[in-house]
Amino acid sequence: MFATRFAPSPTGYLHRGHAFSALTAFDAARRAGGRFVLRIEDIDATRSRPEYEAAILEDLAWLGLEWEQPVRRQSQHLADYHAAIDALRERGLVYRCFKTRKELDIGRAPHEPAVPYRGAPLAADEEAERLARGEAFAWRLSLDAAKRALGGFSGLAFVEEGAGPNGETGLIAVRPETAGDIVLARKDVGVAYHLAVVLDDALQGITHVIRGEDLFEAAHIQRLLQALLGLPTPTYRHHGLLVGPDGRRYAKRDKAQTLRELRAAGMTPDVLRAEMGL
Repeated sequence: MFATRFAPSPTGYLHRGHAFSALTAFDAARRAGGRFVLRIEDIDATRSRPEYEAAILEDLAWLGLEWEQPVRRQSQHLADYHAAIDALRERGLVYRCFKTRKELDIGRAPHEPAVPYRGAPLAADEEAERLARGEAFAWRLSLDAAKRALGGFSGLAFVEEGAGPNGETGLIAVRPETAGDIVLARKDVGVAYHLAVVLDDALQGITHVIRGEDLFEAAHIQRLLQALLGLPTPTYRHHGLLVGPDGRRYAKRDKAQTLRELRAAGMTPDVLRAEMGL
């Protein structure tokens, strides 16, 4: 059965961009006679707040959305993610990386994008010494080990029903190299987004991932993780992003006008839908 989801992080209040994505996914599920799932992605314990989660539920109900119960909260399922990391570790697919963000940024100008990191496990004696000193580390996925395990990446692809930022559509060959050896877990955030989301999508039977085109590149590394963990691959549908009068996309960090503020100003869900072309 067709199943899609909306998976916000409770690190702030929802804005127009969130509403557009949630309504797009909800409408798709309704047209297909399928399931619509709400998931709270609250693995970032340092930024997630109960008041933001409560506001998310209130805003989505105001928009007229209905979702399956119970709502899956990632913070309640950390054991699932740790078990997956353990399985990858036992196969030699992840390694401990002791480099800090500051070390990785050395030599990079502030305006330059970060270079995808490629590393390798430390020698056993050096790793043991650093662990004995209590140094923090992250578990990174080794692309070299992943390539060996899968016999290469040439056979990996995903179906894109929408379009990527450059118009990519149809059968898309994965390019995990563009992300480098991604972090799957670290001390401050027990598990990283990519690992949690592929496990959750599989556990919740999500057949179609409908989200903004800004997450198109994430599909490449997520498809790789699905292959390594033996998980099904959903169909992806990336949509365009709403932009404000200044031409910039709506974002929490830019203090975009929230749905709570729109509601307080007298906006109705029908007017908002019409404004967004839905």
